[in-house]
Amino acid sequence: RDHRPGRAWSSPGSPTTAREHPAHDVLAAVGAAPRTALAESAGLALAAPEHGGGIAVDAGLRTSDPDVYAAGDVASVPLGLFPGAPLRVEHWANALNGGPLAARAMLGRDVTYDRVPYFFSDQYDLGLEYSGWAPPGQYDQVLVRGDAAKRRFLAFWLLDGQVRAAMNVNVWDVTEPLQKLIRSGSRPDPEALADPNVPLESFLPSP
Repeated sequence: RDHRPGRAWSSPGSPTTAREHPAHDVLAAVGAAPRTALAESAGLALAAPEHGGGIAVDAGLRTSDPDVYAAGDVASVPLGLFPGAPLRVEHWANALNGGPLAARAMLGRDVTYDRVPYFFSDQYDLGLEYSGWAPPGQYDQVLVRGDAAKRRFLAFWLLDGQVRAAMNVNVWDVTEPLQKLIRSGSRPDPEALADPNVPLESFLPSP
């Protein structure tokens, strides 16, 4: 590819789908690769590439060496709320929450990293927050609450009636009830969940 200003560039794809697009600047947002060279040289186990790579840890953020811990977006963590493959979350909130827990584990505390995966992004006039984890094959229904055409709505990913993930777009101060709903494992009525007039708190179990 020729990435000089004013030149054409080829989009990724198979030889039959790749196309050239005239552009002055091109931004390729392809994610980040975890820096695992130090862990590899120390003989620590790594997560499989299909699980995001990173340093494999247990629920207490211990690596394959029980005296070494890893936290943040370099760590691939099993999450009890989302059984199956471990997860590596590329967001600073993961480091913010994982560091203190790893410190408590180092002090001998019996701790478990059980945060609901979370990230946010601001794209021009769109602000979104995503909580939970619902990759393909781990949800069977998507509900929209609000007006997507007006770019102000909530979306829910459900599996067997349980909310596995939720995203709020230009709707604020709802992350806490959304994460509580995901944690609860409850099965809210889909019609009520999609109704903006029904308070989110009404779906939460009684304390």
